[in-house]
Amino acid sequence: MNDLRGAGLDAAALPLIEIAPLEDRAPIDAAWQRIGDYNALMFVSAVAVTHFFAGARLEAAAHCRFWATGPGTTRGLREAGVPASSIDAPSSEAVQFDSEALWQLVRSQVRPDTRVLIVRGGDASGQANGREWLAREIADAGGICDAVAAYRRLTPSLGDVDLRLLSASTDSSAIWLFSSSEAIANLRILTPAIEWREASAIATHERIAQTARTAGFGRVLVSKPSLSSLVASIESFA
Repeated sequence: MNDLRGAGLDAAALPLIEIAPLEDRAPIDAAWQRIGDYNALMFVSAVAVTHFFAGARLEAAAHCRFWATGPGTTRGLREAGVPASSIDAPSSEAVQFDSEALWQLVRSQVRPDTRVLIVRGGDASGQANGREWLAREIADAGGICDAVAAYRRLTPSLGDVDLRLLSASTDSSAIWLFSSSEAIANLRILTPAIEWREASAIATHERIAQTARTAGFGRVLVSKPSLSSLVASIESFA
C-alpha cells in the first residue's frame, strides 16, 4: 500500500480476509514432531511461514528444502532464518508467482516416497483448505503430500470507516486491486446487494481475474504483482 502511494496513487486498504491464529495448535505441533520425515516444506504465503515457525526451532527442519511461490513468501522465510540456499522459488522477474511456476523448479526433487508438507491457511474451524493442484502433481510424480493449517482465514467484520470506503468505491472511478479470489468471495458476502459493473478490477492472476468477472466487475485486467506492472495497469484505466 505504501509503495502504491509512493508512486503517486491515491490508494487505500480494505482488508477482506481476517487472519486469525488457530484455536488449537496441536496439528502444527504434530507436524513439527514428524518434521524429520519431510524432504520439503512448501509455504503458500509469508503469513504461513510466520505462524508455522512461531515457537519452533528451525534447526529441526534444516535438512528440508523450503518451497515458496513468490518474493513475499521468500522474504518471510529469510526473515525466519532460512538460508537462501535452501529456498526454491520463482525468480522475482517471473511472469507469474503460483504453484505452476514453482513446480517447474522443484519437480525434479520429487521421486517415489519423497514427502512434502504444504503449510497453508485453514477455514474457521482450522481445517487446511486451498488449491490441490500441487498436491496432485506431487502424487502423480510418486511423492507423498500432507497439508497442515498454520492459521485461519475468516470473513472480516467491517467498521464504519471501512463501510464508508466500500460504499464510495462502487462507481466508475473505483479501481480494485485483488491478490486473492477468497477476498472477492468475502466482498460478495459482505455486500450482497451491491452491483460492481461500474467498477474496475486488477487481479494478480488469471484465476483471480475470472472470479472478479464472475462477481460482476465491469473491467478486469491481469497484472504481474510487481509495483511497476501494477502502476502501469492502474494508469491504463485512466
